[in-house]
This record gives sequence, C-alpha cells and structure tokens, in this order.
Amino acid sequence: MKRITGLLLVVLAVAGVLRADSALSITGAGATFPYPMYSKWFDEYHKKNANLEINYQSIGSGGGIKQVTEGTVDFGATDGPMNDEQLKAFQDKHGFRILHFPTVLGADVPSYNLPGVSAELNFTQEAISGIFLGKITKWNDPAIAAANKGVSLPANDIVVVHRSEGSGTTYIWTDYLSKVSQEWKTKVGKGASVNWPVGLGAKGNESLAGTIKNTPNSFGYVELIYAIQNSMPYGRVRNSSGAFIKADLVSVTAAAAGAAKDMPDDFRVSITDAPGKTAYPISSFTWLLVPANFSDATKREAIKGFVKWMLAEGQNYTEALSYAKLPKEVVAKELKALNDVQ
Repeated sequence: MKRITGLLLVVLAVAGVLRADSALSITGAGATFPYPMYSKWFDEYHKKNANLEINYQSIGSGGGIKQVTEGTVDFGATDGPMNDEQLKAFQDKHGFRILHFPTVLGADVPSYNLPGVSAELNFTQEAISGIFLGKITKWNDPAIAAANKGVSLPANDIVVVHRSEGSGTTYIWTDYLSKVSQEWKTKVGKGASVNWPVGLGAKGNESLAGTIKNTPNSFGYVELIYAIQNSMPYGRVRNSSGAFIKADLVSVTAAAAGAAKDMPDDFRVSITDAPGKTAYPISSFTWLLVPANFSDATKREAIKGFVKWMLAEGQNYTEALSYAKLPKEVVAKELKALNDVQ
C-alpha cells in the first residue's frame, strides 16, 4: 500500500510539473488610454484560458512602441499609430513588419477643477488651443465666457496640465489641436511627445487625473473612463459642424462612422475633428502592435487567439467601461489581417 501511495505521489508531482510547464506567459506594454479595458479583457480571457497569462504594463504609448521595437515584449499598444519612419526602422532591424490592430474606440476629454462652478462647460476649438498655447490664461477670458453664457467664471489663472511622458493620449490631443489651430500646427505640432508651451507635466492618465483633481483652477485632458472613474467634470467640445458635443458612446461611435467604410489596409487612421453633427471631435481608435513573425509558434497562436476573442466576445465588455465597440466593417477587415501574423 505504501508503495502504491508513493508511486501515486510521484505521478501527481510529475503531472504538476507538466501543468506548470504548459503555462504560457505573454507580455505587453504601452498605452494607458485603454488600460482599464485591457485589464478587464486579460482577466476575462484568463478565466477561459487558465494556462495563459497576459501581463501588461501601462507605461504610455511611447514606451509601448519602444519596447515592442526592441523586442523586449511580445506586443505593444499605442493610441497614436507608428509613423512610416518607425515602421521602416522596425522592418530594417527585424526583417518583418509590425502590424496595427484596432481594439476599441475612446475619447480624450477636457477636464477641469473649477471651485464654485458646477455647470458643465462648453469649449470651442479656439479656447482649447488658446489655453494650451498659453494665450488664454484666465478662466473668465471672453473666448471661454462667450460659449458659457450665464455661468459666473472666476478671474483666476488657468493651471494647464499635460502628460510628461510619450503618450498616445497626448498624440490624440495634439492631433486634434493641429487640425483646428494653424498656430498650434506650426509652433508645436502633433506627437506622443511635444514641446509644451505651458503647463505642468504628469505621468500617465491616472496621475494626470489626480493632478487635476488636486489642483484648483486646473485644466487638462484625460481619457474618458478616467474622468468617469474619478468623478471629474469634463466639458463639451464644439465639433466641425458647430455643435457642442459631450463624449459618450454614441458621439464616439459617430466619429468613427466615416473612417470605418474607408479604413486603410494598415488600419492607421485619425478620426479627430471628424465630420458629422453628432460626432465627438477628440475621438480615436487605439491599437495593439503585433509583430508579423514569431519564432515561438505557441506565443503566436496565443496572441492570435486573444485578438480573435477580443474582436468577438471581447467587444461586449466595452460599453460598461465607456469605450465604444469597433465598427463591424473594421472587425471583418482585422480578422483577415490576422492571417499575416506568421
């Protein structure tokens, strides 16, 4: 009996080692903009695939591009697509492409901390660009007051807050500003990192949200879900049709409507300042960055399996976290593009 028991223990021990060996860990890094969504997805997917662990570092889009380019992670994530120069550098170094896969739609919102003002404020293109250029410095400036008649705005100085690191949220914000302000486009331009004319820097959406919440008279930009989770006020933005629109599922989806039909094969597209009466103007896709070639076939199939799940069942989790689902046309195109991952 003792011999049988001992043999059984050995068998169980070996089985345990085999189970441990069969566990697979995938690593990713990048954008904070979709981090609440990714956390939910990775957790739900792990429940269905217990032997797969997806570890993700929310370090900003710039960090995600850097790490996937250097090969220190299995995939990256960004809110601002890699540019032609970055893509060429990756292909020249590795001998294969890196692919963009849209995952979800979100929005940057103008958030503020204005003691004594409970009204939901309206912001024009001129007001937002003027504040970030350092030309509009007081809360009661006519450029702000004209869009908020009946609201008693203080004469306090505006404390501008922006991201300090390479950030896709910043890319979306500056992409928008470059479209609505020629002065911004000329003097500052768009990018994950820019030379800010004014303001305090904060690292990550979480930290930026905290800085706004703790700084009276501040004004900055955060991803929509961070404003909602932190109970932060955020304003309506005047769109290209002249309507003041609040960011929500409907208005973000409306911004993507036109792009969905004409989505380029590489999925790199901007939907800031999109046409449409109901479109929220500071909306964006966000992307996973997936190498087109994997030396480890197990990892390749695991990542492809997750992307397929994300494009199907995973989309059902988006709206609860204030992200908008991908258009069906985009999903269909992505499923075909997955065949390019070898």
